[in-house]
Amino acid sequence: AQLVESGGGLVRPGGSLTLSCTASGLDLRYYGIGWFRQAPGKEREGIFCIRGPGHTPYYVDSVKERFTFSRDNAKNTVYLQMTNLKPDDPAVYFCATADVGYGCSGGVIDADFRRWGQGIQVTVSS
Repeated sequence: AQLVESGGGLVRPGGSLTLSCTASGLDLRYYGIGWFRQAPGKEREGIFCIRGPGHTPYYVDSVKERFTFSRDNAKNTVYLQMTNLKPDDPAVYFCATADVGYGCSGGVIDADFRRWGQGIQVTVSS
């Protein structure tokens, strides 16, 4: 089973990107989902989590109102739509899965996430 991110790249400040995370060998409907990012020289940051379909999503304050999670069950893919990208957003972005019902409780619980994608670079520059 694996997760593969796509959709990263270079965007100008204020621009938008949509990251995809496609799973093989597992059905994302039955897992908690998290999105993380790690900028050079910084610790990995959990920016989004959801325990499973129908659960309340959590966004870290720095991305709230700008980033939106969605899923396409037919494609076994989850998305992170990122708008109004800022100079603080560049990082390698990762998707990850946790057992359903885990990963999220008032914030992202890193230790609950067991399967990770390889990460994809997002660069914001004019």
